[in-house]
Amino acid sequence: MATLTADTATKISTEGLSEFPDLRDALLHRLNVFSAAGMFVDTYYPTLSSSRADVASFYMPASAMPDGKPLPVIVYNGNIISDPTAMQTLFQEQMPEARYEIQDYDCQVVNPHYVAEGTQGSSPASGKNMTILVTVSGHVKFGEPRAAAIRGFSENFVLIPNPAAATNTRGKRIKGWLIQSQNFRLVV
Repeated sequence: MATLTADTATKISTEGLSEFPDLRDALLHRLNVFSAAGMFVDTYYPTLSSSRADVASFYMPASAMPDGKPLPVIVYNGNIISDPTAMQTLFQEQMPEARYEIQDYDCQVVNPHYVAEGTQGSSPASGKNMTILVTVSGHVKFGEPRAAAIRGFSENFVLIPNPAAATNTRGKRIKGWLIQSQNFRLVV
C-alpha cells in the first residue's frame, strides 16, 4: 500500500486519488466498513426500543463452532443468552421500555478473509467477505421516561456478512450484516 507522505496528501487534495489506486481502495474499504457499522447501529438500537418482535432477525442463524460451542454468542450484562429467540423473548417479556442514546461507535475489521455462503467471489473492496468488530457506548433509560435513571452502557459486536443479502436479486431490503457475537454491559 502507498505511504501517505505530505507530498502525497497534497497531491491527493489537489488532483484526487486516481494516481493512487492502492490508497483509494484502502480508503473505500474503510468507508464501506464504517458505513456498515453505522447502518447496523442506526437500525439495531431503535429496534430494541420500539420493534422488539424483530430483535432475533439481527442475529446469524443458530449453529455451533467446531468445538460444539453455540453461535451466535450473546452475553447481556454478564448473563449468557442461549440464542437469538431467547434474546428477543428477554426484550419482549422481561425488559422494561428502553430508550438508547448512542454517544459513539467505532469499528475494525477482525477477519478480512471471512467467506460466508453466497459471498464467494466478492472482491475485498466490496466489504462482503470480512467480519467487523463494532464497539458502541452510550446511555440507556429503562422504564418510564420521567422516572428512569440514565445508565451508561458499553457493547461489542462481531458482525458477519448476511448470505441472504449477497444473493438478494429481488431488490428486497435485507440486513447486510448479522450478529455473530455480542457483549452488553451496563457501566454506571
